[in-house]
Amino acid sequence: MELNELIKDCSRRQKKGLHFILTSILIWGLILVVFLTDLNINQKNIVTFCCSAILLPAAWMLSKFLHIDFEGKGNPLTKAGLLFSINQMLYILIAMWAFAAVPEKMLMVYAMIFGAHLMPFSWLYDSKSYLVFSIVIPILALVVGMLYPPSVLAALMVVIEAVFAYCLFMECKAIDK
Repeated sequence: MELNELIKDCSRRQKKGLHFILTSILIWGLILVVFLTDLNINQKNIVTFCCSAILLPAAWMLSKFLHIDFEGKGNPLTKAGLLFSINQMLYILIAMWAFAAVPEKMLMVYAMIFGAHLMPFSWLYDSKSYLVFSIVIPILALVVGMLYPPSVLAALMVVIEAVFAYCLFMECKAIDK
């Protein structure tokens, strides 16, 4: 298969990773709840890291419900998607540094990392939505994170992820036509 055909196949069979973005709405919702509690900032930050642990199992369950090919077997670009995701794990070290150095800004750094890691998926899925949100999320996270409490940033991320999911859903509908 030619590269463009592999990208189209990946986009179609994996529905542009919609199951992961829908799961991120849940994760950011949980993070919002955490930041609305009376826990101290260090406890909130630790629980925030823990919230991400549900990503793979929840995305897998959602993929079954939405009939999305979770593994993408047969398409070599699936390995690139895995590398793009694992790459984020290295950047989480920056959030861990923020946890220790400036704990009140850790969520801001976390959101910026999350948003920026989306950019390679714009190529993998031939998606303008991934490109736009990979730029918008880090910039908004920086601005909102500097000006407002982390709970406001978490709420904003829930809204952004919902809009992002809708945009991806529309891109997927266009592929199906």
